[in-house]
Amino acid sequence: MNSLRIFDELESEVRSYCRSFPTVFTQASGYRLRDDKNKEYIDFFSGAGALNYGHNPPQIKAKLIEYLARDGIVHSLDMATEAKKEFLKQFNEVILKPRKMEYKIMFTGPTGTNAVESALKLARKVTGRDSIMCFTNAFHGMTMGSLSITGNAKKRQGAGIPLGNAVFMPYDGYLGENVDTVDYIRKYLDDSSSGVSLPAAIILETLQGEGGLNVACFEWLRRIEALCQEKDILLIVDDIQAGCGRTGTFFSFEPAGISPDIVCLSKSISGYGLPMAITLIKPEFDIWSAGEHNGTFRGHNLAFISAIESMNYWKEDTLSEQVGNMEKDIRKFLVDVVKKHPEIKGEVRGRGFMQGIACGVDGLAEKICSTAFNRGLIMETSGARDEVVKIMPPLTIDGAGLQEGLNILKNSIEDIKVQSYINSKRKNTSTQKCLRASG
Repeated sequence: MNSLRIFDELESEVRSYCRSFPTVFTQASGYRLRDDKNKEYIDFFSGAGALNYGHNPPQIKAKLIEYLARDGIVHSLDMATEAKKEFLKQFNEVILKPRKMEYKIMFTGPTGTNAVESALKLARKVTGRDSIMCFTNAFHGMTMGSLSITGNAKKRQGAGIPLGNAVFMPYDGYLGENVDTVDYIRKYLDDSSSGVSLPAAIILETLQGEGGLNVACFEWLRRIEALCQEKDILLIVDDIQAGCGRTGTFFSFEPAGISPDIVCLSKSISGYGLPMAITLIKPEFDIWSAGEHNGTFRGHNLAFISAIESMNYWKEDTLSEQVGNMEKDIRKFLVDVVKKHPEIKGEVRGRGFMQGIACGVDGLAEKICSTAFNRGLIMETSGARDEVVKIMPPLTIDGAGLQEGLNILKNSIEDIKVQSYINSKRKNTSTQKCLRASG
């Protein structure tokens, strides 16, 4: 019997990842998963960045079991609970204070798009302006506000209505290496006849995860911040996928030395894959009235418990240093692959544990990920055309596991015989043209 039949029969057509990874998973630990056929997989996907510490980290699991065993509160809206109190203390002591950051912590609904929606609403409330400036290839979520500042045409079309109150500008590098897009943005904002009004906020990802692993250089980020300060525009950093250590430092923007007015976090903030999101707000902008933005599941105490324990990874620099060292191994591997296989027309992108290859051959990235899955490696694509093979292992993966996964990726590329794949696609395209002409 086909073990996926029940999903085909009963689940909505909107399902996505169960199409990319067509098997039924049953167990997971660390960087390995197992399916109902007892086949093992290495995870270079990490729940789209929600599992930075791997699957079922033992020390976090133990805290959750202990909390449940003593009938700890699970659901509480935004009431004061012991779990929330300890999370606030731990996050402030371990994350904010050592970085000399001062933010109020807002508990939004439990997903990343909830954090983004709250940030947009607050920026408009603070400034009295309605537009948000965002960037090409940006992805910020699937609810209406977040979707309005997301670049991908297919995702935007899903809204079914026009999406407004946003102005898109070119991200760093979008117009080529020799064009500083901050100058381009400044020109629009300085010119009262440009048709672009002063926005309430500029929102950006320092590393565009879904948009194709496009990286903003630190100087560009600093210039964006300076422009925001000069024009009295709030700077929002969406650190939902690139944050919580994914690039090596807890916040992806730390190496740039910038201080965003608002920061959005979700995905790995709970440390265990439990739904949780927070919005960090500089105190002077925390002008909410009570209950002005709320949600039933903003008090997910199990996520607080797992998040408290996950903060222990950041009391020392060990994990950050490990990511920095392994980042070099990933980069070297990717560069070597591109050199060995020029037919891929590849470009290495990303930083930290969020890197990949942008393939210049249509459909190749999807083919590579599909082949890798059959060999026991879980990866996804990103980019406007799904052109990027994206590597996102858990931050806690060991050297042997990383190398095993990279070897599967290398073998998968070699399995495809890229030039034959290209020739086959050309032949199919030519055949289709002939059929259309004869028809």
